[in-house]
This record gives sequence, C-alpha cells and structure tokens, in this order.
Amino acid sequence: MKANKSRIILSTKKIYLVRHGQTEFNKKGIVQGSAVNSSLNDTGRAQADAFYQAYKHIPFDVVYTSALNRSIESVQAFIDESIPHYIRPGLNEISWGDMDGKLATATEHNEYKDLLQRWQQGDIEFKMWGGESPVDVQRRQEPVIQEILNSEYETILMCMHGRAIRILLSHITNTSLAKMDQFEHSNLCLYVLEGIGERIEIVCSNDQRHLLGLA
Repeated sequence: MKANKSRIILSTKKIYLVRHGQTEFNKKGIVQGSAVNSSLNDTGRAQADAFYQAYKHIPFDVVYTSALNRSIESVQAFIDESIPHYIRPGLNEISWGDMDGKLATATEHNEYKDLLQRWQQGDIEFKMWGGESPVDVQRRQEPVIQEILNSEYETILMCMHGRAIRILLSHITNTSLAKMDQFEHSNLCLYVLEGIGERIEIVCSNDQRHLLGLA
C-alpha cells in the first residue's frame, strides 16, 4: 500500500531557534529588514562559532534558515556537516519598507516608536510605507511552521531574525501579536521549543550562556 503523502506525522519536536549573529548594520544602528541582505561581521562570526562549539554535540536532523545571508552564515558550520538544509523565504525578517537600510535617526526612531505603540495597542495590520505588518509576516510563516511540525524531523535547528522570531513565537504559543515584544532576543540568542503536534511550548528563552566566553 502506498503511503499517503498528505498525512500528518505526529512526532515529538525539539526546536532550537536562534537569531542570527551580529552584522555591521546591527552595530551601526541601521534598520535591517528583509530588503537588507547583510553578512555577519567579526563579532557575528565569533558568536556563530561559539554557538557551534556549544551545540555541535546535538544530533540535529535538519537545519531551517531564512533566505538571507546573515541567517545562513550563523549556522553554516552545522550545514557544513551535511545536515539537510532548507532555505525558506517565509522565515525572512519583516520588511520595514522605506526604513530598510537607513540609519535610525531621531525621526526614524520616533516613527519606529509610534509603530510599536500601534502594534501594542492591537493595530497589528499597520505597517511602514512599503513594508509588512506582523499579520503579513505571520501569514507567510504559517506554511513553513506547518511544514516543520508535520515533518518526520524531530531535532530541528532554525535560524531567523529578531522581529520574525517574535511573530513566530506568538503564533506557536497562541499569544496575541500585540504582546509579541515579551519575547526578548539578542544576536545569536537561543530559544528551545518542545512538544508534539500543535502543542509546542517554550522551555528556554533568550539563552546567551554560550556567548559568555566572548569579549
């Protein structure tokens, strides 16, 4: 009998979700959304190596990244071990529209603060001119989340971006997007998620212990 390719595979998942390492855009305070395809700087590469050294013993079944360089480079050492690697643009950072690639001046900072305030007040479809709203990002993440949860893979490494991580964690934990800022993050921080099917819980948040040895 042929297997039903559309069947849902209910297996226990352990997802190691990391944010990418530092880039020069992070360091200089330049807005870095999906339209900015930057690479890691020296600090970011050191962070990536520190994470690899701390977690290379984990038998990852698969690596998922966004399509952006900084995401891929942050887990390149795992990919080089010939672990299956899937690039999914649905995991890309939010588009900040006209702000992408610009230095965050006082004007941009005030616009950003206004944007966050509107999201926190529940206006989660509001977006910068030419950009995406949290709802837009959640919609493009949804097929990737379902692909991962319905897959045969059990131990999964994912590398994404700050705002995109907040949106993904909101979805997985059934948290309102208006409250997504509760999910704190820093460059190359780690979240660990565990569960089965749609019942996924956060068991470790914004872990940075692997970075303690860096100057």
